[in-house]
Amino acid sequence: MSRYDSNPFEEEEVNPFSDPKVRKGAGQPNYGGGAFYMTNPGSVPPATSRLSPLPPEPYEGGATVDIPLDSAKDLKSKEKELHAKEAELKKREQELKRREDAIARAGIVIEEKNWPPYFPIIHHDISNEIPIHLQKLQYVAFTTLLGLVLCLSWNIIAVTTAWIKGEGPTIWFLAIIYFISGVPGGYVLWYRPLYRAMRTDSALKFGWFFLFYMLHIGFCIFAAVAPPIIFKGKSLAGILPAIDLVSQHALVGIFYFVGFGLFCVESLLSVWVIQQVYMYFRGSGKTEAIKREAATRTMMAAL
Repeated sequence: MSRYDSNPFEEEEVNPFSDPKVRKGAGQPNYGGGAFYMTNPGSVPPATSRLSPLPPEPYEGGATVDIPLDSAKDLKSKEKELHAKEAELKKREQELKRREDAIARAGIVIEEKNWPPYFPIIHHDISNEIPIHLQKLQYVAFTTLLGLVLCLSWNIIAVTTAWIKGEGPTIWFLAIIYFISGVPGGYVLWYRPLYRAMRTDSALKFGWFFLFYMLHIGFCIFAAVAPPIIFKGKSLAGILPAIDLVSQHALVGIFYFVGFGLFCVESLLSVWVIQQVYMYFRGSGKTEAIKREAATRTMMAAL
């Protein structure tokens, strides 16, 4: 034995089949069974066997798929079209801006409809457009407009009850005419001029308001009395037809008395409004301004 072994960690080679017991057991297979147990090992195909290929599918000639590809020419044409649309949009934007600037220089205010909130039909923004010292007066004037709507609506109800009790359909049609003409007429003829006069301090708008608001007050006083001039006055819920009807039909008479009270309140509020507006008009020196503005407009119309 040499002083040093060649490899002290080398393992001794052992042949497991050198034992006779192992060689005896190797000839007899010992399977434990299971799902892959096969009693006839000869039925397993050898690993070198190959499956037969599937028959080829028949080729259908002529079935082509067209894939559209934009050529360079198409891309250039689309690019030119986009540039043209962009230039047109810029031109329209510039034109719109020019018009807005012209409107602003002319002092024209674009009024956006915002009242009533659930169904806007008019422009109304007292808190933002009317001076603070005039807002209370403008609110009361707006109350008289709403009061006119209430009076004419109640007048339709009262006249309808009178029609049911046998007074005829003519008075009902007149009540409808009063409502249809009175409500929009009141807004266009006197409330909107007052609103714009308060906002722009226009003397001519104040004059327009005074003219038609006096007609409004006259109508309210006439309706509160309801003299027997037009169809015995029963087309308006005033005091005279109420006295006449209460003896015949108590319910109809009560309805007419309520209408009389509404027209009286409307008349008193309207008188207070026109008095306050006139005091402001005189105090701010608008009398001479309205004369000058009227003369200027007359001259411009003549030219």
